[in-house]
Amino acid sequence: MKRLQWPSWMPIDPYILLLLGTVGLAALLPARGSGADVASGASTAAIAFLFFLYGARLSTRDALEGLKHWRLHTTVLACTFVVFPLLGLAARGLEPVFLSDSLYTGLLFLTLVPSTIQSSIAFTSMARGNVPAAICAGSFSSLVGIVVTPLLAATLLGSTGGGFSLDSLLGIVLQLLVPFLAGQLLRRWIGAFVTRHRKVLGLVDRGSILLVVYTAFSEGVVEGIWHQVSPARLAGLLAVESVLLAVMLALTWYGGKALRFNREDRIAIQFAGSKKSLAAGLPMASVLFGAHASLAVLPLMLFHQMQLMVCAVIAKRRSHDPLTESEVASGITGQDLSRITAGTATPSG
Repeated sequence: MKRLQWPSWMPIDPYILLLLGTVGLAALLPARGSGADVASGASTAAIAFLFFLYGARLSTRDALEGLKHWRLHTTVLACTFVVFPLLGLAARGLEPVFLSDSLYTGLLFLTLVPSTIQSSIAFTSMARGNVPAAICAGSFSSLVGIVVTPLLAATLLGSTGGGFSLDSLLGIVLQLLVPFLAGQLLRRWIGAFVTRHRKVLGLVDRGSILLVVYTAFSEGVVEGIWHQVSPARLAGLLAVESVLLAVMLALTWYGGKALRFNREDRIAIQFAGSKKSLAAGLPMASVLFGAHASLAVLPLMLFHQMQLMVCAVIAKRRSHDPLTESEVASGITGQDLSRITAGTATPSG
């Protein structure tokens, strides 16, 4: 029997449907009282365990090997933590016509989040790009983001972060960085176990994120902050994020060409440098924003789905590009290309 798979023609990532379902559950049955305390404690533990697994998965040897391609990784990091935040700051001029103050705060936080890993690798592979570079670029971005994202948030969000403070910054260190370092230290003993059970632990990853979303949106419902968002504001947010994604996709592709990267490297730069990680951003927002996290992560959730849908189309088109000289020399055939492009289900990350 063939295992059931999500239809390749379906434009929405099934995990996004689960996230939306979780938001709906929080709206109808938010955690209150002692239930909220239990959910908050479980969410805190889930976030710590999530980053512990990140640390246990990251191969230090692979990361050091990836440093050899330092120009590419520097370019991706610059796109993620310099260009994106600058565009986020420029979007301040859209207040209050297109964005409310709370939605702009969420949009700015979105620009500070590290890049994805899984979807960057999947799209780079589909488009016949430099997959090892995409792996290292996503890993470096996640590692750097644990430190840089809270520091940028402290600098750019300040007191407008809806509860952001130095205590929140300390919470990032204790709840995210310490478990990550613990995972790195224990990787020598548990790395093989994590690798063997990566599919099961991947479900734990996603379940942890769903718990974080439920807790954050429950707090938002109880606080009544959803009354601040109107359909017109959401439409404005989608329009702004569409422009943001288009600008970053163009900058990463043509910027890579201007910097004289080859086709394979430009593909890795485009997919790793234009995307933002929902898996990393949600836990950070939960720590940084507290009860205001639901509005803070709304722009990130919308951008995440948008980037997956758009990048899936781009990767599919890039997969039909003529073979490069290096691919011909390595013996890649038309059958190989068919196998690469066969799985077009949208990956999450």
